[in-house]
Amino acid sequence: MLKEYLAQIPDGQAKSDGIALGLRVADGVLTLRVGDGADAPDAYRPRTTPGRYVATAPVIGPMWPKVTPFVLNDMAQFRPGPPVALRSQAWADAYNEIKQFGKNSTTRTALQTETGRLWFYTGPSTFMPIAIQLSRARQLGVAENARLCALLSMATHDAIGAVLEAKYHYEFWRPVTAIRNGDIDGNPKTERDATWEPLGPTPMHPEYPCAHCIVAHAAGTVMQAFFGTGPRPEFTLTAPTAPGVTHRWTRLEDFMDEPSNARIWAGIHYRFSTTVGADMGRKIGAYTLEHALKPLR
Repeated sequence: MLKEYLAQIPDGQAKSDGIALGLRVADGVLTLRVGDGADAPDAYRPRTTPGRYVATAPVIGPMWPKVTPFVLNDMAQFRPGPPVALRSQAWADAYNEIKQFGKNSTTRTALQTETGRLWFYTGPSTFMPIAIQLSRARQLGVAENARLCALLSMATHDAIGAVLEAKYHYEFWRPVTAIRNGDIDGNPKTERDATWEPLGPTPMHPEYPCAHCIVAHAAGTVMQAFFGTGPRPEFTLTAPTAPGVTHRWTRLEDFMDEPSNARIWAGIHYRFSTTVGADMGRKIGAYTLEHALKPLR
C-alpha cells in the first residue's frame, strides 16, 4: 500500500525529503514505545474449576489493559459501569433482539447481512481511508494531515486499550455462549437455543463493551473536529470481508453508527454493549483532542 501511494507522487527532492522525515518520525515513535507492554507475555487465566475443560484457543490482547496509553492517564480511565443484570428486562430485551439474528436468521434483511459482513473487517483500514477522502475534499495541508493522522492513531490506540481493559475486567459472555445457556441465566424470558450460531466467527475476547463501536466513535469524533458534523462530500468504504460491496455516507455520524448496528445484525454484540462502546469512543476522542497536539493559536 505504501509503495502504491508513493508511486503517485513525482520523484524529486521534496519526495525524498518527505520519505526521510517520515522514517525519522517512525523511528522516534518506535523508540518512544519501547517497553509499553504491548508485547508482554499472554498471562490470561481462564475461569474454570479443577478438572473442567475450557476452550483452549488463545484470547486476543489480554495484555492490552496494561499497555501504556498515548494520551489517557491509564486504560481504565473511561471504564464503564457493569453490563445489565441477567435477571433484568433489559437483559431479556437484548438477548431476544440478538437471538433473531443468528446464522440462519429469517429476520435479518439482505442489507443487514451485507452490513454485518462488511464490518467483520477491523483495524485502521476501517477509518483511515475515510480520513484520506475527507482530507482530499477539504484540501488539508501537510501539517494538518499529519496532525489528523497522528490524532486518529493515538485516539484509536487508546480506545482499543480502554475497551480491552473493560472487556477483561467484566468478562461478559458472548451471545453464542449466552443463547446456548439461556436456561441458566435466571431469567424466564430468555429461552435457550442449543444450536444457535452468529453470522460469522465470534472474536476471541469478552463481549462487553463493543470494540468496533469504540474505535468508530473515537475516530469519528476526531474527524468531526477537522471536518464538522454536517453533510460532507460522499465518502466510501470497501472491505475484503464483503467483496464487491461499497458503503457510502455523507455524514460522519452515520458512518460512526453503522458498526453498532452491524455487530448486532451479525450476532456478535448486544445493543447495550454497542451503546456503551460508542459512548466510550466519543469520550476518548474528545479527551485526545483536548490533551494532544492542539493547534497553535
